[in-house]
Amino acid sequence: GKTQVEDSTRREESNGNIGSDGIQPAPQLIDSINPVNWVRVALEIKKRKPDLLIFKYWLPFFGPCFGTIAKLVKRGTQTKVLFICDNIVPHERRPGDIAFTKYAFSAADYFIVQSKSVEKDLNKRFPNSVYRFVPHPVYENFGTPFPQEEARAMLNIKQKHILLFFGYVRQYKGLDTLIEAFKLLTTHYSILTNYQLLIVGEFYDDEQKYRQKVKELGLEPYISFVSEYVPNEEVAKYFSASDVVVLPYRSATQSGIVQIAYNFDKPVIATDVGGLSETVLHGRTGYIVPPENPRALADAIIKFYGEHKQEEFSRNVQEEKKNYSWEHFVDTIEEMVKVE
Repeated sequence: GKTQVEDSTRREESNGNIGSDGIQPAPQLIDSINPVNWVRVALEIKKRKPDLLIFKYWLPFFGPCFGTIAKLVKRGTQTKVLFICDNIVPHERRPGDIAFTKYAFSAADYFIVQSKSVEKDLNKRFPNSVYRFVPHPVYENFGTPFPQEEARAMLNIKQKHILLFFGYVRQYKGLDTLIEAFKLLTTHYSILTNYQLLIVGEFYDDEQKYRQKVKELGLEPYISFVSEYVPNEEVAKYFSASDVVVLPYRSATQSGIVQIAYNFDKPVIATDVGGLSETVLHGRTGYIVPPENPRALADAIIKFYGEHKQEEFSRNVQEEKKNYSWEHFVDTIEEMVKVE
């Protein structure tokens, strides 16, 4: 990838401005590959004398950094440490993953896990951990939905049926399966004329192999690439323009993309991996299909449009997302810390 820095936040910080939501952006203090910085950050945190230090953990790469900061902050203080775990071990394994995670977690007092698969990993590798299971809340920092036709006009989209693949592109996310499913829509159903797939996100895999596959299958008129990091203020238009979000993952623990989709009242078609079926309710807020199965994915797309499920599923999403509130998330953390 090219960047993971939120451009709009960076501009506001550099200008010393308040963000569009009225909140001063938090300063970025950590340099994840500079141990001298870790010591400096730990000393800065200790000055604030926090009762609880919270880390968001999704990749063992950050284990040495987070673990060192946590250990230094706890030294000689009453500060407790909580890790909110997107993953325990990543989908794409690398040397050092387990060792780095053990180092970070050795300083932890509490954990939050956000899917049953992550809960299973935590209990397997770190038994007797003090934790609570609570699903990730709906992302609300991308704004609210706006009229679909307005969003499509902004993106210059003419097709009737718009599907969205959103987020970092990695091999485990199964984008090639979705592309093959789109080919089946022409080969077996001959209905692709009014369909458009938007692939929006930064590539952490070889982008050209996906573009080449689209070209070889004759799908260039029906598949669009926006291969870049999308700033917060640009996210709403892609979700608002779409009918349904598609997650064709090969493996997963969970996906924050579902919570973004729910924020915009969008149904989701996802594969039955990790915790996706915990948040995407089959036949109610979307469809769950087997992984690496283009035919099943194509069938779900046809069923979604053929049975005119968009309005019904969107209403169900509006109800279901009430179960993913930030209030419940914070209450769970406070309850766990007080109990212990």
